[in-house]
Amino acid sequence: MHIQDIFAQHRTTFSFEFFPPKTDAAGEELFTTIAALQALQPSFVSVTYGAGGSTRDRTHDLVVRIERETNLTAVSHLTCVCHSRDEMTAILDRYAASGIENVLALGGDPPKNSAHDREKDAFRYANELVEFIRSRPGPNGRGFGVGVAGFPEGHPGCPNRLQEMDHLKRKIDAGADYICTQLFFDNRDLYDFRERCDLAGIKVPIIAGIMPVTTKAGMVRMAELAAGARIPAKLLKAVSRCTDDAAVARVGISWATEQCADLLHNSVRGIHFYTLNKSDATRQIYQNLGVESSVALRAG
Repeated sequence: MHIQDIFAQHRTTFSFEFFPPKTDAAGEELFTTIAALQALQPSFVSVTYGAGGSTRDRTHDLVVRIERETNLTAVSHLTCVCHSRDEMTAILDRYAASGIENVLALGGDPPKNSAHDREKDAFRYANELVEFIRSRPGPNGRGFGVGVAGFPEGHPGCPNRLQEMDHLKRKIDAGADYICTQLFFDNRDLYDFRERCDLAGIKVPIIAGIMPVTTKAGMVRMAELAAGARIPAKLLKAVSRCTDDAAVARVGISWATEQCADLLHNSVRGIHFYTLNKSDATRQIYQNLGVESSVALRAG
């Protein structure tokens, strides 16, 4: 289903993010996770794209398999880094031929330990990629649905928060349908971001990114992946009291549950769960909210 139709039908969207497995065995394990989460009836799921396009084929194969073997709508991530215009054209044409209707357009990161020259990329910024995707024919005679990233705590590459909103507005003006935010742990950051978007004339749906802490090591890794996500002192204190990862997971899932309940109370347009290819934490959050699926959450 096209993302525009999803937003038209779902007052609040609920979505899950996966990353492409590195091996066939891991792929089968991931599909078991996807089957478990399918019962929660998400609005859509998304699949990430490795640094520099390093998972290009596995991303494509996973997105196509989700579309063909489940009743889920899959959104494929696509990044500017390390791609020529011809390569990007080929990727989008392949998605269109496979029936993939939706893409999340990102600036992306260069491969680790690489001296990649961004000047050689056909698209240096996400707004340029959005505009290009919009120019390509999608499946079913309709253009692709396009999402972009937003950063409630500020984009790590742009310390000027006023300038940052100008950059985000350019992505929307280029044709983006919605914004999916980076993970955050304090909802006040999301509400402030939402207000600043409104002031900047950005009217597209904003989906809140949630990732529950499940281990102490994972919490540190989260901060790295999110380029410095702020972890509130209250959460840090609660985690520091834990004596094992099972206790950390209980604390993290409880915190994420409270975030979700508050977001829903404040009419968030959508919640996007960063699953890390696991189903337990997301399913537990749904149980804590007293529901069996996204249908009940949308009805509330």
